[in-house]
Amino acid sequence: MAKQRAKSRWQRANPIIPPLLKGVKGGLFAKGGRGGINEKGIALVMILVLSAIALAIMAGLIYMIMIGTQISGTQKRYKTAQEAGVGGADVTYEFIKLRGDPSSTIALQNELSAINPALTTSSSCTGTNILGTTFTGLAAKLNTRTTNPDGTSNWSASCYPNSMAIYPGTPATYDMSFDLGTYPYPTYRIYAKIVNTAEGNSGPDEGLTGQGVVTSGSGEVMVVSKPYLYTIEVDAENLSNSYERAKYSILYQY
Repeated sequence: MAKQRAKSRWQRANPIIPPLLKGVKGGLFAKGGRGGINEKGIALVMILVLSAIALAIMAGLIYMIMIGTQISGTQKRYKTAQEAGVGGADVTYEFIKLRGDPSSTIALQNELSAINPALTTSSSCTGTNILGTTFTGLAAKLNTRTTNPDGTSNWSASCYPNSMAIYPGTPATYDMSFDLGTYPYPTYRIYAKIVNTAEGNSGPDEGLTGQGVVTSGSGEVMVVSKPYLYTIEVDAENLSNSYERAKYSILYQY
């Protein structure tokens, strides 16, 4: 019994080590051993882990560069559409100044023939100004108020009063259009629409009619100028790609 207890104590003090784990040739932790867990194996695993991390970082950088390039291109195209819209608004102002005068409007269209100006306001669009004069077509929108004092519409239904929508395929939904841009650059078609008019007492632009100036005398009564206010919608669209577009909502005083 005493011998067995002594043997048990010796076994606890000297546990059995499996041959593969011994520091002999062929053990797992032996230098140069043939086992799976040795110094070279651990180094290989670390290299694979670091390579995977580096690959993930490179993939992330490439993705960010690609996304940045796409965003930059989108912003550039949108900026071009914006500039086209600004140019279209300037042309629209020139037509507004004429207040729909037939001869002056035709002359301006001929002058701007290079950009294909087209007036598309329906001839059945009518409105009456505060003096009781009735206008039709674009002149109705330029010379008469949209809404009467009692809240009823002064413009006929063909004028699309207070409608801000512009549908390029439906000419009645806008008042004028023109093309800006020359080859090899994209051509943008500009659609403009008079949405609302607040009537004033200012007259159309007729230029200087005399060489002198008029000075007010003591008995003259100065009339307070009340300009017309126009709410305008402008839509600029790339003819070859309708997704490249920009819109403006403008309050123009004249």
